[in-house]
Amino acid sequence: MRKAVFCLLIFLTALLSCSSIDCPVETKVQVRYGFYKTGETVDTLADTLSVWTTRNNGTDTLIFNRAFDRTSIQLPISYQHPEDILYFHFTDSNKVLTVDTVWLQKDDIPHFESVDCAAHYFHTLTAVRSTHHRIDTLIINNPSVNYESTVEHIRIQFKAHH
Repeated sequence: MRKAVFCLLIFLTALLSCSSIDCPVETKVQVRYGFYKTGETVDTLADTLSVWTTRNNGTDTLIFNRAFDRTSIQLPISYQHPEDILYFHFTDSNKVLTVDTVWLQKDDIPHFESVDCAAHYFHTLTAVRSTHHRIDTLIINNPSVNYESTVEHIRIQFKAHH
């Protein structure tokens, strides 16, 4: 019995003496795209939007599937390339597909929390451009991309719907 109590005390002492590791709970670093009509008027997606990108091995991959009736979306950002290329696939109610390509240039900034936490990158958006089939204008609203998920980084203004 004394051995069991002694072992329990050692276990509790060891447990209480460990420091807590403050790794972030939310570790996704994503870019938020907001949709706008002219000026500051928020726009809602009338078409279905899917977003594709190209992997390092050259294959396409779907990163966002079938957004509809939304005023913004969040997309992952790479930390291996100075520029991400995204393909915005718009499908209207008549099943007509329109594709705009978006080029997002950025600086990748290594972010260190602790040796016990996984490596992460924050980003500074430096430029954005696109083709102009459905997208009229792209504006960098906030260039700093980190763990904050409520910040709108890029504003997309769509062309008037015909």
